[in-house]
Amino acid sequence: MVDEKKIQEMKSLIEEIDKHNKAYYVNDNPLISDGEYDKLYYRLVDLEQETGVVLIYSPTQRVGGEVLDGFVKKKHEVPLFSLNKVRDFADLEAWAEDMKKFAPKSKLTLEYKFDGLSLIAEYNNGEFVSATTRGNGQIGEDVSLQAKTIKSLPLRIKFKGRLIVQGEGMISLDNFEKYNKTAEEKLKNPRNAVAGAIRNLDPKETAKRGLDYLCYAILLSEGKTFSSQKEMIEFLEDNGFKTGGYFKSFSDVKELEKEIEKVDKVKNNIDYMIDGMVIKVDEVKPREKIGWTNKFPKWAMAFKFVAQEVTTLLRDVSWQVGRSGRVTPIANLEPVELAGATISRATLNNIEDIERKGVFKNSRVFLRRSNEVIPEVMGLAEKLPESEVINPPKACPSCGEKLTRKGPLLFCTNHSGCREQVVDRLSHFASRNAFNIEGLSEKTVGQFYDTLGVRLLSDIFSINKEDLLKLELFKDKKAEKTLKSIEKSKNIELDRFIFALGIAEVGNKTAKDLAREFKTLDGVKSANIDMLASVRDVGSVIAENIYNFFQNKDNLDEIDRLFEAGVKLAEVEEQNAEGIFAGKTVVLTGSLENFTRAEAEKIIESQGGKTSSSVSKNTDFVLAGENAGSKLDKANALGVKVISEKEFVKMIK
Repeated sequence: MVDEKKIQEMKSLIEEIDKHNKAYYVNDNPLISDGEYDKLYYRLVDLEQETGVVLIYSPTQRVGGEVLDGFVKKKHEVPLFSLNKVRDFADLEAWAEDMKKFAPKSKLTLEYKFDGLSLIAEYNNGEFVSATTRGNGQIGEDVSLQAKTIKSLPLRIKFKGRLIVQGEGMISLDNFEKYNKTAEEKLKNPRNAVAGAIRNLDPKETAKRGLDYLCYAILLSEGKTFSSQKEMIEFLEDNGFKTGGYFKSFSDVKELEKEIEKVDKVKNNIDYMIDGMVIKVDEVKPREKIGWTNKFPKWAMAFKFVAQEVTTLLRDVSWQVGRSGRVTPIANLEPVELAGATISRATLNNIEDIERKGVFKNSRVFLRRSNEVIPEVMGLAEKLPESEVINPPKACPSCGEKLTRKGPLLFCTNHSGCREQVVDRLSHFASRNAFNIEGLSEKTVGQFYDTLGVRLLSDIFSINKEDLLKLELFKDKKAEKTLKSIEKSKNIELDRFIFALGIAEVGNKTAKDLAREFKTLDGVKSANIDMLASVRDVGSVIAENIYNFFQNKDNLDEIDRLFEAGVKLAEVEEQNAEGIFAGKTVVLTGSLENFTRAEAEKIIESQGGKTSSSVSKNTDFVLAGENAGSKLDKANALGVKVISEKEFVKMIK
């Protein structure tokens, strides 16, 4: 007997999914995130399985979206299919076990699941003929002129027979960021950027976004057969197609699952958006026997990663004052789960960023977690009746001083009297990569400001034991330990001193580059903007920040007070151009037994190398100590060489 309540729920879900399909595929204006869409879709799939009823208009029976009227419609010579998806490794293993019945000797291949716009490209006699969107799987849109602007899509190939291939129109994250820096209307996400570019009737506008074409399937190859997926990928690459640079095969599904976990951890280091992995039976011959449903091939499967983007309610905006006096908007959100964390706050960058993204108080917004750390509001999902315009403050939220505006940025100029600004500056000064003063947490520094009247960096060095005992939770032992740490910190390297000053946009790496280039503080102070901009990775904006900092009399007076308090700069050690780490980038992770992290970094740099805080494809070594974490996992996944502390000691000897 059919459960009418479940049928009604199915009808409601179909209506909701159809609404979002139209917003996503037709209007290029998604209202919810992929993760939220998947929840709706999979609930419908579950109900269809439970009831045994599949309504004729169910989106589970349809491939792709509707065709736009603005382009010439074109029927696909080869019908297109979607991919079935598994939600966990148990389902993946069950599918792999089924595949063994048909192809016991075949390996399983693993490829990236690109998050772009599917494009079908046709060639004849070695020349490009046309490009078509997937459309509804039977009929697509002819976007040949737009596709021809994609430089990675070959217009001539070696193969002379008729060839029809399927791939993904993509935009690299680097090109996406570059475009958004100058665009009047900021793009919501890379997938949206591709769809909007391909479906733009003016090919010149398409060309501006610098798209890529990543090819992954051969639909028709006249006079040419293939025995495996591996052979197909090699053929595509041999004919000049980009395939994404990742292809692996496995005999053991457990090993394949380990690889999926590795890729999941490093996916944010990849220059293209991927939302999962595609697994296929490598051998082509058994695929005919395995077959297809009316929607997808049974011999292929997609494993989707946990969503990196969701929608949530932007309740309000608070304004945060940093150490330079810059006042930054912070979005206060309805708490939402994103990539394994509960997110309730996110960055909005500045006033112009808010205007470009078109977000409001009490509106639904897209939220993305970049590099698994910093959540960012990407754009408006839905304006609500109660939505309000976000107006910037006129007065500092910390001290009440009137704010000044420089371009899109707001600043509080109450340099020494704004509590939030001073506390942030003092905390930065005492931090590990600066003066490294133990025990000076933000809470303790706040007490320095409130109880001891500390306003300047140099004031820290005039604090005595009697002062510390006035503070909450400070007893004799803690006070003495803190004073020893303050005294010890007075002997400091030039790069750490520069970083401690809190110059706008001068991080730890830039401070090291400045110290290496100019050798002395006087050298940095006397450098002009052109000299500063010539330093690696500095550029004109940061150069101007550095120059202006050392032209400010208050800053110079404060530096003099630091030296009067007993601060001494160590000489900059010359790098060994022929050292063991010359030209190499090293990342440290875990605890070392014989060195502090600072000591290890100093040795690496003295031997011609440089250190980095994150692992990427450009990393040469990862020095892994005890309890090494995610950086070690990323190194293994990217194939970066990992060295132990014992190996490190041998190398430096």
